[in-house]
Amino acid sequence: MPSFERTAADRAGQDASQPPIAARAPGAEADELAALLQRIGLGERDALRTLYARCGAKLFGLALRILVRRDWAEDVLQESFVNIWRHAADYRPQRAAPMTWMATIVRNRALDCLRRQRAERVAESVPLDDTHADALADHAPGPADLALAGQQARALAECLKRLDPRQREVISLAYLRDLSHSELAQTLSVPLGTVKSWMRRGLDRLRECLGKP
Repeated sequence: MPSFERTAADRAGQDASQPPIAARAPGAEADELAALLQRIGLGERDALRTLYARCGAKLFGLALRILVRRDWAEDVLQESFVNIWRHAADYRPQRAAPMTWMATIVRNRALDCLRRQRAERVAESVPLDDTHADALADHAPGPADLALAGQQARALAECLKRLDPRQREVISLAYLRDLSHSELAQTLSVPLGTVKSWMRRGLDRLRECLGKP
């Protein structure tokens, strides 16, 4: 697996011999990227390097938008290209455009990163400070008061485990990233009404689990 030790500035200055992706016709771009993925699936390391030069900056931007922290985004980008290297042979162009397929990998890795950070915070019993508690309350008034601090953190963590994964995800993202409903919808690529429904039901279940009226 090739190493990709490049900075954000390196990614921004992609190979000048290649016209920017945006300058290509969408169909031609998809065909070129699909061909690169096919070559990567055959184990061609040069094709992976070319793909990184072509798409690394855009995918890094996606990771950074989700994670905010550049160091996390850098790690996620590296992990994502490892996944692309390992699973390129499974890519099917009739199911998704190349950028959509790769963006899904990056998004999933970024969300995994957020979940790991949340788990580490809970394991260390870090209390929620007033800023985080207020942010969560802003997104879901009333039931969001269940984001308790101190001695109730472990009880909250146990109740979170019992939620539907989608409900747990929106609540965790709201806490970790201070995202509004509309920002959550954009990050998760789901309708705004769906986010509100997951949030409301998840918080209702948390309230029930924690024995709150």
